Amino acid sequence: MVEMKKLDDMSREEVLLLIQDAFRNIVSHTGLWFQSVKEELGLDEAIQLDEVAWQSILPTRSKRFVSRFALDEEKGIPGLLSDWNREQLISLLEDLSKDWLANDGVWFQAVEDKYGMTLAKKLNDKTWGSFTVVEAKRIMSRLRIPENGGLNALEQALGFRLYARVNRQETLHEGSNRLIFRMNDCRVQSARKRKNLPDYPCKSVGIIEYPYFARAIDPRIETTCIACPPDPHPKEYYCAWQFELK
Repeated sequence: MVEMKKLDDMSREEVLLLIQDAFRNIVSHTGLWFQSVKEELGLDEAIQLDEVAWQSILPTRSKRFVSRFALDEEKGIPGLLSDWNREQLISLLEDLSKDWLANDGVWFQAVEDKYGMTLAKKLNDKTWGSFTVVEAKRIMSRLRIPENGGLNALEQALGFRLYARVNRQETLHEGSNRLIFRMNDCRVQSARKRKNLPDYPCKSVGIIEYPYFARAIDPRIETTCIACPPDPHPKEYYCAWQFELK
């Protein structure tokens, strides 16, 4: 007979595990809501409704944390960070970016280990096709980048991607209507290189990720892959992309 457990019977360590599950469930439920709205109403509407839901829940969520931890509040964020200087906050942003990339990697590996590389790459490409647009739209909203801002808007947005906090990248202008983007150092590829592994063949996701991101900034921008693994590439960069304003 299965033992019937109640919250009152659980130890402190067991309650901590329940708190972990609660955070995971919030993230999962939010993601599933987003996906359901996207499938029913389209990605643009999902992004807009996500913003409405976030702005609605943020004040309540912030007040709960402020009350729980006896913290002050600053711009909707618990004042735990209020004494941090700019450099410390940027360091936290870099850590969050590393966590984001690691989370992407462990999802890929979890699917690959159970179902193989083919399905993992398929789901990876599908996920990135949506995420890159979401990220672009949120950057535009946060920085107040106008619609149809051209290559200057794209260049600015590329500098605020989560990738920009964990990788080393550069942009080069060729005339007034062409922008070259190079990923000089890639955290994922560099890690593989240290382990004497070949480049991860990321071109299949890149040809989704970069064109979708660019078109989300300005639909007139056309994207061309210059090189991306498994393509051969020079030592100066792992992948390079050309953006042209038509």
